[in-house]
Amino acid sequence: MEKPKILIVEDEEVIRGQMKWALADSYDVLTASDRKSALERIDSDRPSLILLDLGLPPHPRTAEEGLKTLEQILAADREAKVIVVTGNSEKESALQAIDRGAFDYFLKPPDMPEVKIVLKRALNILALERENLALKERALLGDFSALIGNSPQMQRVYSLIRKVATTDVSVLITGESGTGKELVAREIHRLSQVREGPFIAINCGAIPETLLESELFGHEKGSFTGASAQVKGKIEFANRGTLFLDEIGELPLALQVKMLRFLQEHRVERVGGRGLIPVEVRVIAATNKELKREVAEGRFREDLYFRLGVVTVTLPPLRDRGEDIVLLAKTFLRTYAAQYRKPIKDFRSDALASITSYEWPGNVREVENRVKRAVIMSEGRLIVPADLEFPPPGEDSSRTEPLRQIRGKIESEHIRRALIRRNWNISQVAIELGVSRPTLHDLMKKYRIEKDQ
Repeated sequence: MEKPKILIVEDEEVIRGQMKWALADSYDVLTASDRKSALERIDSDRPSLILLDLGLPPHPRTAEEGLKTLEQILAADREAKVIVVTGNSEKESALQAIDRGAFDYFLKPPDMPEVKIVLKRALNILALERENLALKERALLGDFSALIGNSPQMQRVYSLIRKVATTDVSVLITGESGTGKELVAREIHRLSQVREGPFIAINCGAIPETLLESELFGHEKGSFTGASAQVKGKIEFANRGTLFLDEIGELPLALQVKMLRFLQEHRVERVGGRGLIPVEVRVIAATNKELKREVAEGRFREDLYFRLGVVTVTLPPLRDRGEDIVLLAKTFLRTYAAQYRKPIKDFRSDALASITSYEWPGNVREVENRVKRAVIMSEGRLIVPADLEFPPPGEDSSRTEPLRQIRGKIESEHIRRALIRRNWNISQVAIELGVSRPTLHDLMKKYRIEKDQ
């Protein structure tokens, strides 16, 4: 298997050689000693990872040249993951680099085992971003951005999709609004044996009860006032394909009986009709309600619940999906920056902090809408909190975002417990949490976590 390419930009030959030797087993190592040679390497070899020393000639004692190099690297290749290296006395320069789009940073002398962990993580994120972009490009039906994710919860969703797609069993998709239930239904259809057939969706909660029966089952001419012609229902239109019943929990009890009969017999009777029409269709239903509770309280038929939910796919809320939040935000950023032809390359660090600390009650749909608006409104090359309609750091946001403080407490407690579990071994905790040691120290400082706690 071809090794991933990594470019080491370091002006000191001895250090450059040591780092090349340490990484040669896992990477195709390229080297450069200044900005000009680094940009030439990037143009010719397109390395995925870049280790960048901020102290480069002609100004090796400051970060001026290194920051300029970082800016030009990201302008040349927006996908590249740049990890900067700087002196212990120049931590502010490293933070500036993160603010301008660097993936992470290390202070000299870098700990190579730790460097390898962060490089592997950067490579995994890059591979996932590319894979998800390819998925979007080859998707035959709609935009599947909401399905992008590397969290264990989403991996379980992917596994269930693959397993049920090739069967003909009914599927019930549950989850909060905005989590992508219809997209899961479309993906199941796309991978199914009836993918050449139609995908017909109907929202059971968006149509008045008096019209819903006709929409689902169709009607005959003259069956009610205004029925001037015979009309097929959505179930018939879905013949030899997939019928998606969104918000199935809103289906009235009277129609639940008729839907159950259809699922049992695979035949429909139009309103005002006198004959049964055979229909072969795959049924997928979705709801943001707790149907077991609806059954217990008499609002949903138990037999219909079991008939629909042969297999249940539960979509997690975005707040439980960890780093998927950033991955989704960056995917939407790239999509809409290209669509609107805006020279925006990334989020500023405080914008990313706002994204990760916000609870996202509207889930993936809210992420997409906020990022889309931010791309349209932004006037710079980096998205800032104001573009996302978040308050700047330091402002009291308790009235508009009362859950942000709770999120911080949870993160603080998670870090503190990891430190206790690892007996305050910073290196081991950083590896466990998937961050560099300097990043962990910054988080400990932010949350005032000390060993005597």
